[in-house]
Amino acid sequence: MKIAIVSSKEDEAGMNIQSFLKDLIKPKMGSHEVSLQIYDKETIYLENLDEELGCDMIIFATKHESKSGVHSLSVHTQGNWGKAGLGGKPNDLGISPACWLKEAMKILEQKAIALHYEVIQEVTHHGPSLSVPSFFIEIGSSVEEWNNPKAGKLLAETIVELLEMDVPTYKTAVGIGGLHHTPSFKKIILNSDIALGHACPKYNLENLDKKMLIQAMKKTVPKAELVIIDWKGVGSYKEQLKEMLEGIDWKRTKDF
Repeated sequence: MKIAIVSSKEDEAGMNIQSFLKDLIKPKMGSHEVSLQIYDKETIYLENLDEELGCDMIIFATKHESKSGVHSLSVHTQGNWGKAGLGGKPNDLGISPACWLKEAMKILEQKAIALHYEVIQEVTHHGPSLSVPSFFIEIGSSVEEWNNPKAGKLLAETIVELLEMDVPTYKTAVGIGGLHHTPSFKKIILNSDIALGHACPKYNLENLDKKMLIQAMKKTVPKAELVIIDWKGVGSYKEQLKEMLEGIDWKRTKDF
């Protein structure tokens, strides 16, 4: 598989991670052909980049920005449940390599102990629009963390471990409800045999319909056959979700 690791010159965390990757990445790693790519443009606007690179998967090494300023290491797949405010296309989701996200979380959870950073898998958000599996791996949440060499080295080493291992195949699921940083799904990701691909938070449920849900399941690798709901985190959408989930296998987070 041809894999590109992509960052932007506009992104301090990305350049921090790339500064370590350049000494760790080889053209051939495990069963993959790997390249490092740095662009002037912000990563979320690199539409159809896979066509330009001719690759099978893209790993975006970037920053995570939040008002809370929490020290974090995060992963997620991109896509827009509704309008495309930050790259990508409206109502269009990326292809989520859920098993890679799960393994990245497991590695990060072990490595982050020494740094006292919170490890999170975020919900699906922002661009770019691509036709190959892709995910973001990020340092958050402020300039100080983005430039922390220990965090940059940790994420670079995590990417290398992923590339050198045979990523297991897990049963996959789509998550619905709760907060942006998916705290209710974390225990499932880390402690079960299920990998979480796309996730739609409470604040985006107004954009979720059966069509978008089916898209999320189909655009998960392997295809998701299960939906997991943070039932307390869906507010007034409970009845709407019950109708939407007719004919689909689903569970609540409390069932795990």
